[in-house]
Amino acid sequence: MEDMKIKSLSSFFLLFLIAITHTHVCLAECDNVKDYCPTSTKPQKQVIFINGLSCENPDNTSAHDFKSNELSKPGSRDDFGALVKIVTASKFVGLNTLGLAIGRSDIEVDGLVNIHNHPRATEMVYVNQGRLLAAFLNTQNQLFQNTLNAGDVFVIPKGLFHFFLNRGEQVATFFSVFNAQNPGLGSLSPQPSQSVQKIKIKLNSLSHSQFHADTDFTLELLDIVSDHL
Repeated sequence: MEDMKIKSLSSFFLLFLIAITHTHVCLAECDNVKDYCPTSTKPQKQVIFINGLSCENPDNTSAHDFKSNELSKPGSRDDFGALVKIVTASKFVGLNTLGLAIGRSDIEVDGLVNIHNHPRATEMVYVNQGRLLAAFLNTQNQLFQNTLNAGDVFVIPKGLFHFFLNRGEQVATFFSVFNAQNPGLGSLSPQPSQSVQKIKIKLNSLSHSQFHADTDFTLELLDIVSDHL
C-alpha cells in the first residue's frame, strides 16, 4: 500500500514537472535552433511551424527574404491624425523566429498616436523627422515623458501604456522595433467618437502638469477616453 502511494506521488510530481516545463516552452520566445527560418509564402504538407508560421524550405532561402520595403510608405490614417504601420513576420518573412517586429508612425501636425500598449513587447523608437512628445505610464501610475527631435531614441518598457503627440510644425515620423514576433496591441479607445480634439487637448494639458509617484494617473487616462468606449 505504501509503495502504491509513493508511486502515485512520484507520478504526480513527474506530471507537474512536465507541465511547468511545457508552459515555459510555450510562453517564452526561446533561442533559435536554426540560424533563420523565413516564413513560407506557399506552405506545403511537410513544413516546420514556429509561432504559428511555417518555414520555407532552406534550399529556397535567399538574401531577398531578409529585405523589406514595407516601411517605405506610411500606413493608413486614423481619426487622431496618425498613420501607423506594424510589420511582423507574416509580411517580412525574414523576421520569422527572430523575436522581432518593426513599425512606422507618421503623425500630422497636432496629431496623436493615441494611448495604447503592446502586451508582449518593449518598443524602441527612433525619430526620423519632426518634434514630438513621447510619454508612458508605469505600474505605479507615474508618468515618464520626453520631447524627442530627429535622431533621438526613446524606449517604452513592455506592456506599459504610452502615447505620442506631434509638437512640431511638420509631420513627425518615427520608426519602431519590438522585441517580440507579435507585439500585440491594446487600446483604451478602440472606437474614438467625434470629439478627438478633446483627447488631444487633455493630453496636452496633462503633459504640462507635474505628477508625483502617488498620483493615480490611471483615473486621468480613463477620464480622457470615457466618452469614447
